[in-house]
Amino acid sequence: MRIVIADDHAVVRSGFSMILNYQVDMEVVATAADGKEAYSMVAEYKPDILLMDISMPPGESGLIATGKISQDFPDTKIIILTMFDEEEYLFYVLKNGASGYVLKNAPDEELVSAIRKVYEGGTYIQPKMATLLVREVFKNNEDLDEHDPFKVLSQRELEILTHVAKGYGNKEIAEKLFISVKTVEAHKSKIMEKLHLKSRPEIVEYALKKKLLDF
Repeated sequence: MRIVIADDHAVVRSGFSMILNYQVDMEVVATAADGKEAYSMVAEYKPDILLMDISMPPGESGLIATGKISQDFPDTKIIILTMFDEEEYLFYVLKNGASGYVLKNAPDEELVSAIRKVYEGGTYIQPKMATLLVREVFKNNEDLDEHDPFKVLSQRELEILTHVAKGYGNKEIAEKLFISVKTVEAHKSKIMEKLHLKSRPEIVEYALKKKLLDF
């Protein structure tokens, strides 16, 4: 099976490449340092599996790239490989097309097993995270956290929120995302309405609280 690894740390890419290339049925065909590069590598190499880190500053995050890649390249299965064991990230990436969620401190054997399971059409979620997922499935819909950006915002809205919080203006965001300034403004209005925010400082404060500036 052909694999692409996306992580902002070169030593991590090298380490996981060595582990996977040692397997007789696996080959790392490319690596990437952020979400945009991951998209390009998937487009070029058409891998079976993409191992994707969530946080890859200052480039595009795995959170944002997962949805784009899943939509445009459905034959590539995405496994999130991250240090974050927080449930909101798990729910967001699963909702946007990921097939696996493995913590970086997991044993090598777990990662290899997860890749094989996802390659065969299954889903793999690290046991601790799977427990959180089961609890969420059985929650009443009334318990939905209206202040959780990963549940309230769409992928595009989350993407624009992070750009606004990082200080980009409407025109800069429009150019980065290849959309019109009016579309950016419309999304910003919707974001502020959904999250009950009234100004850019409030957006920045909110993004810091939710750790969105890490992405």
